[in-house]
Amino acid sequence: MKVRHIVYTLLIAGICSLVIYRIVKGNGAKEKSGAMGGGGKFAGSGQPLRVNGVVVAYKKFDNTVTVTGTIEPNEQVQLRSEMSGLVRGIYFKEGSNVRRGQALLTIDDAELRAQLAQALTRENLAAENARRADLLLKKEAISREEFDAARAELKSLHSQTQLVRAQLAKTVMTAPFSGKIGLRSISVGEYLTPATVVANLVNTNPVKISFSVPEKYAGSVKLNTIVIFSVAGLSQKFQAQVYAIEPQIETTTRTLQLRAKADNPDGRLTPGLFANVELPLATIENAILIPTEAIVPVQEGKKVFVTDSGKAKEVMVETSARTDREILVTSGLKPGDTVLTTGLMSLKQDAPVKVKTDKKN
Repeated sequence: MKVRHIVYTLLIAGICSLVIYRIVKGNGAKEKSGAMGGGGKFAGSGQPLRVNGVVVAYKKFDNTVTVTGTIEPNEQVQLRSEMSGLVRGIYFKEGSNVRRGQALLTIDDAELRAQLAQALTRENLAAENARRADLLLKKEAISREEFDAARAELKSLHSQTQLVRAQLAKTVMTAPFSGKIGLRSISVGEYLTPATVVANLVNTNPVKISFSVPEKYAGSVKLNTIVIFSVAGLSQKFQAQVYAIEPQIETTTRTLQLRAKADNPDGRLTPGLFANVELPLATIENAILIPTEAIVPVQEGKKVFVTDSGKAKEVMVETSARTDREILVTSGLKPGDTVLTTGLMSLKQDAPVKVKTDKKN
């Protein structure tokens, strides 16, 4: 029994010692934390927080928006025959350049030539009858009605002749514009119909670049603006000029479509490629730009911290466009203000700060 009492007494003593140790350690930690401020500085000591900042100054700002576009041919068409018939001749090479009006292929026209000869014979006979009717009318040998009927017959047969000539002209397919012709899908001797695509014809000098910008930039885009663009696989940058702007906003995407033209004499710009387009919107001579990390989003909008007599001051600002590193401030700041860029999460209104400034901003 005595041994058991001794064991119990030792256990109780150990537990009491542990509780007393924890209480003493907890009080010491509270005293230490009370003596320390946020960010590792002693709050009670009044030492300022060390932060970085930039001095606001006017800059020239070229507002540019970067979007993705598509390179398109200047002109493009699927060549089809207006007439049905057997292909008698093909006069172009696949992948070659052709001129406007150049004959590309011919369709068998033997039947139409026979119809033309028949129509011409009838027209000549009608012309002779009309000539005789005119002489007889002058001699009052026929009535005016008979003369008018002869003239009407001549006009009708002349129209039929013109119709056959038009159909005969369609047996020769010509290039509607100059460009490069693609791969053909027909051969000599094949029966061709208007539904058959003979080949694609494209004009790639110049090329068109189609792209869209968000609706908020609709009031800033202008005709004849020079844009810079690049394509995958080519290190060179190209220039194009905006020549057309869609008159309305696309409601599904809330964007405005534009189209520019670029010279392509060597054919390096292939239609269908994606293009990264840099569209300049406006140039602001006296712009206020600050680093993007200086902006603190709040419920009311955006704010920054500036220094005033060694203390941090909150300033609400309004912003506009931004670049990769800077943002344009439209109101709230003036040249000479020192904007803080670090320690923003630890700053409060009227907190003492010591600022290391970068005057090159």
